[in-house]
Amino acid sequence: MDMQGVADILRSHGFKVTPQRLAVYDALQHTTEHPNAEMLYNMLLPAYPTMSLATVYKTMEIFDRIGLVQVLNIGEDSYRYDARMENHPHIRCDVCGRVEDIMEFEDKAIMNQVAQLSNYRLSGRQLYFYGECPECQGKKGNYN
Repeated sequence: MDMQGVADILRSHGFKVTPQRLAVYDALQHTTEHPNAEMLYNMLLPAYPTMSLATVYKTMEIFDRIGLVQVLNIGEDSYRYDARMENHPHIRCDVCGRVEDIMEFEDKAIMNQVAQLSNYRLSGRQLYFYGECPECQGKKGNYN
C-alpha cells in the first residue's frame, strides 16, 4: 500500500497522519524481517532521532486496530509485525529467531477440519511453524 492509502485509512479512522506513523509503516512494508517494536525503532532512529519507542508501540497498536498490520505472537517476549495482510503462515528459526512468510500455502483442509471438530464458524487463524533455518543448519554442520 502506498503512503497516501495509509494516510487515508488513518484519517478515516480519526487518527492524525504524522511523519513518524508513515515512516513506521514504510519501514515495516519494506522489510521481510517481521520486526518487533524495538527493531522498528532502531531502524528508524537515525532518520527520526526524536522519535520515542513509545511512539512506535502506540503506532503499532493503531495499525493493528485499523487493520494495517498483522500482529504475530510467535512465542517471544514481544510481538512481531507483518504488513502483509493476506492470510499466510509464518515460520520461526529456533536458533537465530528469524521469522519468514510461507506463501502459497493451502490451509483449507486444516480450516475445514478445525471447523468440523469444534463446531465453530471460523473467522480467522494464525498458523506458526518452528524449526531450524537453512543458514543455521549450515553453521551447525560446519562445527561438527
